Amino acid sequence: MTDPLAPTSDDDSGFPDSAGEEDWPLVPARMLNEFTYCPRLGYLEWAQAEWAPSADTLHGEFVHRNVDREDRRALPVGDADSPDAIHRRSLRLEDAGLGLVAVVDVIELEGERATPVDYKRGKAPDLPEGAWEPERVQLCAQGLLLRAAGFQCDQGVVYYAESKERVTVEFDALLIVRTRELLAEFRRTAASGKIPLPLVDSPKCPRCSLVSICLPDETNWLNAHPPTEDEEAEGAPAPAKGDRPRLALTPRDDAKPLHLSEQGAYVGKSGERLKVTLKGKHLADVKLIDVSQVCLYGNIQMTTQALAELVERQIPVCYFTQSGWFHGMTTGLAHRNVEVRIRQYAAAADPALALPLARAFVGGKIRNCRTILRRNLEHDLDRVLDRLVELATDAERASSAESLLGLEGMAAKLYFAAFATLLKPGFDFEGRNRRPPKDPVNATLSFLYSLLAKEAHVSAQAAGLDPMLGILHKPRYGRPSLALDLAEEFRPLLADSVALSLMNTGELKDAHFVRRAGACGLTPAGRRAVLSGWERRLSSEVTHPVFGYVLSYRRVIALQARLLVRALTGEIPGYPPFKTR
Repeated sequence: MTDPLAPTSDDDSGFPDSAGEEDWPLVPARMLNEFTYCPRLGYLEWAQAEWAPSADTLHGEFVHRNVDREDRRALPVGDADSPDAIHRRSLRLEDAGLGLVAVVDVIELEGERATPVDYKRGKAPDLPEGAWEPERVQLCAQGLLLRAAGFQCDQGVVYYAESKERVTVEFDALLIVRTRELLAEFRRTAASGKIPLPLVDSPKCPRCSLVSICLPDETNWLNAHPPTEDEEAEGAPAPAKGDRPRLALTPRDDAKPLHLSEQGAYVGKSGERLKVTLKGKHLADVKLIDVSQVCLYGNIQMTTQALAELVERQIPVCYFTQSGWFHGMTTGLAHRNVEVRIRQYAAAADPALALPLARAFVGGKIRNCRTILRRNLEHDLDRVLDRLVELATDAERASSAESLLGLEGMAAKLYFAAFATLLKPGFDFEGRNRRPPKDPVNATLSFLYSLLAKEAHVSAQAAGLDPMLGILHKPRYGRPSLALDLAEEFRPLLADSVALSLMNTGELKDAHFVRRAGACGLTPAGRRAVLSGWERRLSSEVTHPVFGYVLSYRRVIALQARLLVRALTGEIPGYPPFKTR
C-alpha cells in the first residue's frame, strides 16, 4: 500500500513540481500561519517568495533540529494492530482538494487516530484558547490534511519549547470554518497581485524577520508625508524624534565582504569556515557566518564545495578583473519575486513611468555632489554650489530623458572641475577619463565606482530586481544598468569621498600606482588601501535624512533598493533618493 504520508519533497513550498499540474500551487500550512498573523507577511513570503533570517527564526531552527530529521519509514495507516504509540517526524502531507500542503513536525499515531504536534520556540500564552490564533490555524490545517489522508483527527498539540508545555487544541467547528475562510482569503489575496497594506505602529513589526523587506513604518511614513515641490528641491525634513519610523535595518551587520586579491590564491571549505591558501601556505581562515560576500580579483580559485556552500547560504561570489573591473556574480537561483520584475520591465519600457524615477536618481546625485563640495570647498568663488542647486532643481523637473541627461552632463563638468581643487598637491586631475584611466585619481575613482556598482548589484538582486535592466541607464550588453541607477546618488557620498580622503591623508601615494602605455592602475598594495578605506566608509553610520534613524551606508544602499521596489509596485508615491545635508 502506498503511504499517503510518505515524504515526496524536502520542502513544503507548495509550488508544482511539473508544468502539467495546477496553475495555482498548494498553500503551505506554515504560510497560512504567517497570513493569519499578518496578511502582508504571508503575501511577501508566499506570493513574492521573500525571506530573511532573524534571531528568532534561527532559534526556531534550533528548536526544530530533532523533529526536522525526516522520517521515511512507511506508516501503518488505518492499522488497528499497530503499537499503541507511534511517532513520525517531519512528514509531508498534501491534498489538492483542500489546496493545502504541510510538513508536520511530529505525528502521534494510535490506531486510526492521528494527532499532529507542532513545535514553537516561545512560552505558552495565557489565553483561554491555550495558543495564538495563527498557531491554532496552522495546526487545524494539518489536522484537515490528516483527515483527508484517512485518519481520525479531532485535536492537535502545540509544544512550547521555552516553557516546555504541551497545549491541546481542539478542532471544533468554529476553528475549522475559520481555517477554511483564511485559506480562501489567502488564495484570493495572492491571486490579486496586490500586496496587503502594512500594519500601522504594530508591536508585531520590530521582531518580524521580514521587517527590513516589508518596511511598514517607512511605507506608512512616505504615504502620510509626501514631499511638496519645495521639499523635493531642498530635501524633505527629517521627522521629529517622537514621530520617527522604527529602525527597520540594524545599524551594523556583523557579516562583512571577504576581498581576495592575492593572485593564485585558493579558497576551500572546512566545516563552517572558508580557508584561503597560496601555494600551500595558509593566508586566511574565516567563519562562514561572518561573510556577507566573497569578492575575487583576478586569478583566484575556489573549490566546488566552497562555492556550493556559499550558494546554499545565499552569499554572493563577486568576480572582478585583476585591475578591479566588476564583471560577474554567482548566486543561487533567481529571486522568485517575478511580480517586482514585471513592474520594473513595465517602468523601463514606459517613458511616463521611467522619467520620474530617472529624475530622482539624477537629482539626488547632483545634490549629493553639491554636499561634498560644500563640506570641502574653502571658497566658492565661481558660485558652483548655486549653479548645482539650479541644475538639480531643473533635473527634478525635466520634461524628457534627453534633457535630463544633458543636465546631468553639465552638473558633472562643474562638479569635477571643483573636485580637482580639493585634492592636495601631488595628484593632478583634469576631469574624468577611463577605459583605461590615465592618472592616479581616475584609476582610484574607476576602482571605487566598480565596488559601488557591485554593492548596488547585490542589493538590487536581493530585493528581487533585475540589475541588468535600468531606468536611467538604458540596457546595454553586459552592463548592470539598474545597479548603476541605484549607484548614482552614492557616487559622491561614497566613492568620491573615499578617494578624496585616501589621497589627502596620504594613505594613497604615488608609489601605489603603476603606469604603462598611457594607462594608470593600482598596485596590489594600492588596491588593499582602497579596499580598506571603502569598507570603513560603508561601515560608517549616517542619519537617514527622511526617516531620522541611524544606520550604516551599506544598509542605506540595501534600504534604497527596497524603497525602489515599493515605488515600482505603487506602494509609495515615488522613489525618495538618499540625500545628505
